Amino acid sequence: MKWFEDEVQPNEPLLRSWLRSRFPSLHDVDDLVQESYLRILRAHADCKIRSAKAFLFSIARNLAINQVSRGRNENRSVLGESDVSTVLDEATNVPESVALAQEMEMLTLAVESLPKRCKEAFVLHRLHGLSRAEVADRLGISESTVDGQCIIALRKLAHHFRRIDRPTTSVVSIGNADRFNSESNVGKDGACA
Repeated sequence: MKWFEDEVQPNEPLLRSWLRSRFPSLHDVDDLVQESYLRILRAHADCKIRSAKAFLFSIARNLAINQVSRGRNENRSVLGESDVSTVLDEATNVPESVALAQEMEMLTLAVESLPKRCKEAFVLHRLHGLSRAEVADRLGISESTVDGQCIIALRKLAHHFRRIDRPTTSVVSIGNADRFNSESNVGKDGACA
């Protein structure tokens, strides 16, 4: 119980706040948090968990997604069978899965921190795969502005990850930053147009 009190329970206020902000249509955050606790305790009984916070948030996120998707079409119980196999897939490496979830969360937060126009252009072009012309048409800007905003976004993301001393491989692979560095006429400070 000491592990739970020291490593898991202190994250409850942040978890509740995060769930309410990310999943505003959740009906019962209390039940979801309790189910997350149950699942992390069961998982902890079977294996060592390196990052209780990351694992707890991953469990809660998955439960929230399930609840939201079920709530759209059905009015059945949110919490199903509490089986640790739904949390841990034996074929995957738990630490790697948790690390990947942490990196995805960090990337999401970094993208969310971008200025509005940079974020819109970057997400539509680089993450959703829309062409420059489609992004330009959707945002009412020129294709060269789409390029410029994507360059700014990539630089800001790379700077963000350098600042927190994390590798930028995910960001670079998303946007081919090396190709843009020599072509850009955007200021070195990465200021948005």
